[in-house]
Amino acid sequence: MTSTSVDPTQLLRAMFDAAVAAASPAICVPPHLPEPHKGRTIVIGAGKAAAAMARAVEDHWPGPVEGLVVTRYGHGALTDKIAVVEAGHPMPDEAGVEAAERIIGAVRGLTVDDLVLNLISGGGSALLSLPAPGVTLADKQVVNKALLRSGAPIVGINCVRKHLSAVKGGRLALAAHPARVISLIISDVPGDDPATVASGPTVPDATSLADARAILAKYGIAPPASVTAHLENPDNETPKPGDPLFAHVENIVIATAQASLQAAAEVARRAGVTPILLGDAVEGEARAVAAEQARMTLAQIPGAPCVLISGGETSVTVRGNGRGGRNAEFLLALAIALDGHANIHAIACDTDGIDGTEDNAGALLRPDSLERAHALGLNPRALLENNDGYGFFSALDDLVITGPTRTNVNDFRAILVMPIA
Repeated sequence: MTSTSVDPTQLLRAMFDAAVAAASPAICVPPHLPEPHKGRTIVIGAGKAAAAMARAVEDHWPGPVEGLVVTRYGHGALTDKIAVVEAGHPMPDEAGVEAAERIIGAVRGLTVDDLVLNLISGGGSALLSLPAPGVTLADKQVVNKALLRSGAPIVGINCVRKHLSAVKGGRLALAAHPARVISLIISDVPGDDPATVASGPTVPDATSLADARAILAKYGIAPPASVTAHLENPDNETPKPGDPLFAHVENIVIATAQASLQAAAEVARRAGVTPILLGDAVEGEARAVAAEQARMTLAQIPGAPCVLISGGETSVTVRGNGRGGRNAEFLLALAIALDGHANIHAIACDTDGIDGTEDNAGALLRPDSLERAHALGLNPRALLENNDGYGFFSALDDLVITGPTRTNVNDFRAILVMPIA
């Protein structure tokens, strides 16, 4: 196949599908399963991929297995031995609290002969929600909502979450001591740091209470009094690197955004299009990232067919009341920056199949998107100011709707530059 025979939309969708498939639990879990231990095998976990990961364990584990995982509503999977609970995301709810309590209970009282297999993926921070003593779920919800609307990066958000939790920031591993703990992690964070994915429930925490307080101050968030009191008490510090209680804990990253970008790049190569990888850890305001990538894209013209591919997680400072996740916001800002350039197509989607809290994974941008929008009486700039990327692409029938993919390696963006026919 040559680039001149490629349908741009089909190619972009094929690239996104390849990125998602590369992180499928059915593919990435089995090669990393450990040998069974003499004692019990308890499977626990949290995240958007947790149910599918549990299914993969059941399909390949050679002996008895039991346990519980928690995933987002609608992201469940059929399992026989490992219970699956669905809970709220991105806003934690009582179902997540109850699941976390059950998970903590399942790993307490184990022995050195027992194995805890912990299945972690993006979304686990909200789903594995057990407030620290003295902090209520309502308090955490207030702080979580403010952080999500503030534009703070996920690393900063998770720093605060760790310090308000009875299970994150390594505390889950301490509860399982002295059992062997092996965490298999599908990473949705820039840099693939296990301490950041789902706020690192089995990873010692290098951040501090002071860091958490500084993040709230930086983004102008005034927390409830109970949160302030908790963050000011040095007795509430998380366990730190070097703690000997982590000697029997292993954290293994089994799927990453980079591997998914490489899979998408191979699809482009086979179509005769040169992939240009911009990195798997792109962060910043979605609009600013879109403006920068628009400049980079226009610099490729004229030239051979190419596609600029990036991953990571942008952020959105919410000022309007429209609908749309960060991918729709990125793509609408990109459309405005490119101003209908004749030979540029793009896709931006979340690999979990849900862009923010909407029902779409993301959207597609075509050269005539702005023209069609104007014909419908839409004002793209006004929609962007209202954070209504969803409304823009819904009106054009250009949303990408996949349903839950049951994996998560964060966002996928591809900007395709094709010859003008």
